[in-house]
Amino acid sequence: MARVIHTGDTHLGYQQYHAPQRRQDFLDAFDAVITDAIDEGVDAVVHAGDLYHDRQPGLRDILDTIALLRPLQDAGIPFLAVVGNHEGTRDAQWLDLFETLGLAERLDDSPRVVADTAFYGLDYVPQSKRDDHDYTVADHDADHAALVSHGLFTPFPYANWDLDAVLADATVEFDAVLLGDNHTPDTTQLGDTWVTYCGSTERASASERDPRGYNIVSFSSDATTDVAISRKSLNTREFVFVDADLGPTDGTAFIQERLRERALDDAVVVVTITGDGDTVTPAEIERFGDDRGALLTRVNDRREFDTGDDAPDVDVSFADPDDAVEQRVRDLGLDEPARDVDRIVRDDTLADAAVRERVIQRAEAVLDDDADAADDDGRPTTVEEFQ
Repeated sequence: MARVIHTGDTHLGYQQYHAPQRRQDFLDAFDAVITDAIDEGVDAVVHAGDLYHDRQPGLRDILDTIALLRPLQDAGIPFLAVVGNHEGTRDAQWLDLFETLGLAERLDDSPRVVADTAFYGLDYVPQSKRDDHDYTVADHDADHAALVSHGLFTPFPYANWDLDAVLADATVEFDAVLLGDNHTPDTTQLGDTWVTYCGSTERASASERDPRGYNIVSFSSDATTDVAISRKSLNTREFVFVDADLGPTDGTAFIQERLRERALDDAVVVVTITGDGDTVTPAEIERFGDDRGALLTRVNDRREFDTGDDAPDVDVSFADPDDAVEQRVRDLGLDEPARDVDRIVRDDTLADAAVRERVIQRAEAVLDDDADAADDDGRPTTVEEFQ
């Protein structure tokens, strides 16, 4: 029997809300997964992508990762992983570096057998390339087989990748598909195949209210329980969610009273305002929460304000401006390269010169990937032509 930890979306290096403590929180959550793996003596840790939050993690993040993976290596527990959309590049991956150090193995179309189960990997594939992707994999002689991948697959919410088609095109029958990308843990069954998202190990956005954790997946020879999937919660930083539905005369004092009712010590406090009520100054609420011991306080005002007869409804979010802008960008229906450029431009950790360089690099990657099509229809094939 093979028993593995299925984790993913660890987003190491993410300094959420620009707070150094939050960067450490993501690292601590991953550390807890590795510690559990060693303590429980699992057969492998399977990571379903987005190990890092950024395609170019800092040296400190890389060294921290190496320090955490070494005890796993010393315990003889393999770290098997695929590449997610946050870390994917057109050439070498950070996962390849860890593989050369003997700290990780990058899953692919060849089986990696652990106990009685063959594990295969499918890195994140951009939507534009999925129709032409070859899902042929090498055969195996293990009792079970599992596919590890990263993306938003059907039949789960927000899906844009047809898992039925993937399973139909694959040359191996899988007992389980272990997924990353959707930060909400979820499990279902497609025919005889169990499909599960492990969720994120730390809250990467204020919408992730449920406890964070990972999956424990067991493969056995018992015909009634070929695949068993259970959850293990992680003890991550406390998030205090205060939902304030304001009445006509409610305002700042009402929200402050709601905050007094909650223990805020060292917590991330997210206040979401709905209803009517008076104008609320987010900075005043944030200072109030911080003064009561919160690590940080953010206000998300979801009320609609009409600034004129022809003005659109505005949903103003102060809880995480980056999340709010990303949601608006998603609403615009931009393609993946455009969304990447948007994230680069809004990255306040980059110098102006670095922003220009990153945008050019991303444009080069797109043009390289589409060079053949560009030659055929006359589109630009170099950054110079593009400019």
